[in-house]
Amino acid sequence: MKNNKPLILVSNDDGVTAKGINELIRMLRPLGEVVVMAPDAPRSGAACSLTVVSPVHYALCNKEEGLTVYACSGTPVDCVKLAMHDVLSRRPDVIVGGINHGDNSAVNVHYSGTMGVVLEGCMKGVPSIGFSLCNHDPDADFSPLVKYVQGITAQVLEHGLPEGVCLNVNFPSAPSFRGVKVCRQTRGEWQHEWAPCLHPRKSNYYWLTGSFHPVEMGEDSDAWALEHDYVAITPVQIDVTAYGMISQMTNEWNLDY
Repeated sequence: MKNNKPLILVSNDDGVTAKGINELIRMLRPLGEVVVMAPDAPRSGAACSLTVVSPVHYALCNKEEGLTVYACSGTPVDCVKLAMHDVLSRRPDVIVGGINHGDNSAVNVHYSGTMGVVLEGCMKGVPSIGFSLCNHDPDADFSPLVKYVQGITAQVLEHGLPEGVCLNVNFPSAPSFRGVKVCRQTRGEWQHEWAPCLHPRKSNYYWLTGSFHPVEMGEDSDAWALEHDYVAITPVQIDVTAYGMISQMTNEWNLDY
């Protein structure tokens, strides 16, 4: 008998045992059949990286009615590719990344393994959403997110997304939210990114750290929304062509070498 329930593929970059992905699974199960293929350990900052110098494997962790969970030795993008190649019985109706322990707004979208999941899904033509909570606590409270995660996912299942467009959804760390804002990405940069430590043999080694500094933070930006306790939804597109430069370079640059 044909299964008419939506098929939802879930992955993350915090690993298959992280609280965020397990809370996400519980939120999504009422919406359809959930298949999880997530890294077997944290892969934060993996972005859209692939495993190309070693083999990738996966193992079944749990199987019950409406839910199948696999752990994968690869990156978040590997998880999506492998699930669609070898595990899923049909094309997923939506791909969901998260819930990430930490902020993926502004330029963080470029570093995020959670958004790597989403961008890979989008490149494969599947409506895709990333959810992140601005709280790094391994035991963070995800309960305020439930109706938003379910509501936004249901909207995407109903309406779909334009080709080449996916959603980056960030939640402030707050007991409740003032509402939802559809935002643009904040412009800014990370500063003071390396903390040096002295090695016993006198050479330095470094831990990645730093703080994000917005160049601007208008009321239409995701950073402003989060700072004011709104859920920030940023539509993200795969095509990163700077179309405005094409005419300028063609007409004004001397490219006859």
